[in-house]
Amino acid sequence: MFLAGSPSHTLRRIPMLQWLLLLQTLERGVGRASPAGAPLEDVVIERYHIPRACPREVQMGDFVRYHYNGTFEDGKKFDSSYNRSTLVAIVVGVGRLITGMDRGLLGMCVNERRRLIVPPHLGYGSIGVAGLIPPDATLYFDVVLLDVWNKADTVQMSILLRPPHCPRMVQNSDFVRYHYNGTLLDGTAFDNSYSRNHTYNTYVGQGYIIPGMDQGLQGACIGERRRITVPPHLAYGENGTGDKIPGSAVLIFDVHVIDFHNPADPVEIKTLFRPPENCNETSKTGDFIRYHYNCSLLDGTRLFSSHDYEAPQEATLGANRVIEGLDRGLQGMCVGERRQLIVPPHLAHGESGARGVPGSAVLMFEVELVSREDGLPAGYLFVWHQDPPASLFEDMDLNKDGEVPPEEFSSFIKAQVNEGKGRLMPGQDPDKTIRDMFQNQDRNQDGQITAEELKLKSDEDQERIHEEL
Repeated sequence: MFLAGSPSHTLRRIPMLQWLLLLQTLERGVGRASPAGAPLEDVVIERYHIPRACPREVQMGDFVRYHYNGTFEDGKKFDSSYNRSTLVAIVVGVGRLITGMDRGLLGMCVNERRRLIVPPHLGYGSIGVAGLIPPDATLYFDVVLLDVWNKADTVQMSILLRPPHCPRMVQNSDFVRYHYNGTLLDGTAFDNSYSRNHTYNTYVGQGYIIPGMDQGLQGACIGERRRITVPPHLAYGENGTGDKIPGSAVLIFDVHVIDFHNPADPVEIKTLFRPPENCNETSKTGDFIRYHYNCSLLDGTRLFSSHDYEAPQEATLGANRVIEGLDRGLQGMCVGERRQLIVPPHLAHGESGARGVPGSAVLMFEVELVSREDGLPAGYLFVWHQDPPASLFEDMDLNKDGEVPPEEFSSFIKAQVNEGKGRLMPGQDPDKTIRDMFQNQDRNQDGQITAEELKLKSDEDQERIHEEL
């Protein structure tokens, strides 16, 4: 066996190596043999499978995980890690392995396969292991390395793709949405977000994810792809987690950053086009506007567009008819102006998202203001452009019977609007607005307005009563 002191147990049978194989190995400079028939002086190593990529080789003091089969010269198996379905996980070069195995593992790459011939003096010597390994036994090991790391290792990060435009990078306290594939160092997959068709969403630098991922996401751009290699002491440690991440495993994450934001982010506004003529009036709270828009995620995924419909979108600014970030971004615009708006989720659809919008998604709008109408003061459905008639009730009472029914009221209000003497709240159905005005004035709800019931709103404001006329 290969542990110093007490024996272990091993796996499949390895045919006896021929002298030709030993000579080939010597020519490669990976072992040392004695003259024909003489005992071996050192471990003989055959590297019969070497991976193309080998970013790191085993050194003294490294922690390794590997499988092995152990046989005698006649091919009889004495031990195998495969029989126990458990990898060997141990530090190289600190006396926990037999000397021959310590030497034989040095310089190995992950996924490399080696055959090791260990002479007795580098194995269990003239004593052997009672009932398992006879005295002066030469041992043959077939080894495959699956993992290597060192307690001094840090997170390793390599950029696979970085967008040409990167105005901002991930930093502590940002909320990041990303996709990932997770594998062990030997390529075994343990998890990925793509299979769930949902990004992984988390705060960075707040302890919500393993420390290695917290570190590895720092400095990423939106749209960036990077590979993050995390040693176990910055991942799941000696115990691992679940049934797919073993203890002391190095983890590799291939990450695609979809978007990120910070809870303190405002709406980002970029003017794409502003009309060259003077713009004396811009959109403001209370205004009724018509606008076109395209809405997408930051990775370019198209969500909605007003161009899919026959008419522009309509809204009264400040009336909670659109998401807060869009409401803010539409203010201060000239008619004909175009803008790009970046709206963080806390000013959009939040953590839950909306129909067609993922949770915690940053939204990008391209908006164009088509038209604008001045709004009315809060609580008003109609305003006069000049002082109202002194004989307001008499003018409204068309048949002069001392009462104003809905028909007379509606005809009077529409006449004022048509003559430019007043205006209704924009963006609403005029008939419904007039009906609401009538209901406000018909105090006793008898379907008629009397002179006593009709009061100007300016008079009633003094009495802290908020009616319409």
